[in-house]
Amino acid sequence: MIPKTLTRTAIFFLLLLACSASYLGPRIQARARPNPCKRMIFYFHDIIYNGHNSKNATAAIVGAPSWGNHTILASQNHFGNIVVFDDPITLDNNLHSHPVGRAQGFYLYDKKDIFTSWLGFSFVFNSTRHRGSINFAGADPLMNKTRDISVIGGTGDFFMARGVATLMTDAFEGEVYFRLRVDIKLYECW
Repeated sequence: MIPKTLTRTAIFFLLLLACSASYLGPRIQARARPNPCKRMIFYFHDIIYNGHNSKNATAAIVGAPSWGNHTILASQNHFGNIVVFDDPITLDNNLHSHPVGRAQGFYLYDKKDIFTSWLGFSFVFNSTRHRGSINFAGADPLMNKTRDISVIGGTGDFFMARGVATLMTDAFEGEVYFRLRVDIKLYECW
């Protein structure tokens, strides 16, 4: 026969073990992502100056490593190049469509071993549909099919906007032209 004290002690420790096992740490609950308060898709078209296309270039190399120059992107994944741009934004992927604004800012190639860049730019709208700007910043790992960068603010219709923009390279023509599809999801709208 098992003494009552031993039985009570064993039950007490089993209960204590069960309680402590249920509280081994904070439980992570999957939070549902909120729906965006605004979603828009735009395309921006970047034509890099290559020494021969000054009439239609919308971007130029303004900084280059010592082994590079200002008309040809550097070797080694363009590492060290800084490019400023003033690109047209369109509602579809046609470069010749009526622009609804301009993508203005810069990108810099920041890694030697991987083709990647860092972006800082604004969409400045001039259409009757949208007024103001949306500001973006973030790393752009160019070899990924889609990449997310942060929407960090805005003005006018986009006052204090916050969200995420998913970038996808929609077209690429060597070292001279690329087109980005920008899917903007705003989660803070005023």
